Amino acid sequence: MPLVVRIMRLPIAFSMIAVILCSPAAAEVVATKSYSYFDIKGKTADELDDELSRRGPTANGSSARHPGATKIRFGGEATYIQENGRCRVGNVKVTVHTQIIMPRWGNRKGASRELSMIWDALSSDIRRHEERHAEIARTQAHVMERELKALPSQRNCEAMQELVSDASARGIEEHDKLQARFDRVEAVNFQNRMLRLLNNRLKGKGGER
Repeated sequence: MPLVVRIMRLPIAFSMIAVILCSPAAAEVVATKSYSYFDIKGKTADELDDELSRRGPTANGSSARHPGATKIRFGGEATYIQENGRCRVGNVKVTVHTQIIMPRWGNRKGASRELSMIWDALSSDIRRHEERHAEIARTQAHVMERELKALPSQRNCEAMQELVSDASARGIEEHDKLQARFDRVEAVNFQNRMLRLLNNRLKGKGGER
């Protein structure tokens, strides 16, 4: 029986920080990353905290503001091959784009050394946190690509597409759980982490004298 090849867009949806659908094609993962910034001003810790609360990005569809965020866009495309009365997945491409949103302190000049040190520690921790969100998304994209390629053949390509859709949904659900688990752990450890960062910076300053 001759091969019948169909190309169908992966029905990938996403629900973490931002949700958009896109589509390329082949058996691979394409991961891209970009950065954007929002400006804040302040001469005291309270002023900077207030600016972050007013100007920071929102997430998960809520109106709450955050000191940083990672927008994540999943998408992809699958090739289905019909052969000998069965339909299987040919090639799969899963795409993931992450956009990290960070604060930028606009009027730092003239601020106290102590405030600058606090800000450097906080900014460093925000970037590390958001980079980890991006890493989790990239890792899950690879997991999804492998799982989709390993799906068993079906009686027809409509059934195969439904199986791909279900597997995609499970992959996204698992991704959301991993991201939420990471945020919970980070929230618990925030105070200790900041104290450690500040102590390390204080030791570094002391070593410069």
